[in-house]
Amino acid sequence: MPVHLVESFTSLQGESTHAGRVCHFLRLAGCNLDCSYCDTRYGRSFEAGRPAAVDELVKLALDSGVKLVEITGGEPLATPETPELCRRLLDAGFEVLLETNGSFSIAAVPREVRKILDCKLPGSGMFAANDFVNYELLAPHDEIKFVISDRIDFDCMLEVIRKYDLERKCRNLLASPVWGRVEFAALAAWIVDARAPVRMQLQMHKQIWGDRPGV
Repeated sequence: MPVHLVESFTSLQGESTHAGRVCHFLRLAGCNLDCSYCDTRYGRSFEAGRPAAVDELVKLALDSGVKLVEITGGEPLATPETPELCRRLLDAGFEVLLETNGSFSIAAVPREVRKILDCKLPGSGMFAANDFVNYELLAPHDEIKFVISDRIDFDCMLEVIRKYDLERKCRNLLASPVWGRVEFAALAAWIVDARAPVRMQLQMHKQIWGDRPGV
């Protein structure tokens, strides 16, 4: 399967513990899931964008003049070449972030890559797709992101954290409200009241630029 590139752009990182940092993004095409709140549907098809070789993707990152690169999608691990791309970027001196939906094994991804692993909750419609074995493969710098649609999702997050002992396994547990579905103050109150061991995050890029792609 050739790599299909949907977007290559430099912007601020809008999510994760790296929010606010200048970052170059490589958005790969194709996703195996269909989350109810997906905000990158233009990248879901495996034929979206254009074919691109790994060499070209590395050059795009080098030409950006930025040393932080995120590989995102779509779902980048649906592209078999993604682990090789990660290694090539690391070898070129980049700090590499990988945003993945949690349904593919991260075993082949170089350990030095900072994986941002989604845990799909019931409101996404994709909870059954989670590969919970990934939680045994996490490095200390990796992150798990819970996207919260409602109180059911929040309670499910707490149960997943408890069941898989994530407070011990992952120091970066993130809770993010689905844009337009959950009031920021409501999620903040749930987190405080539950003394949840998570970091609340907001999608900084949407607050600045809205839903425009490529920013």
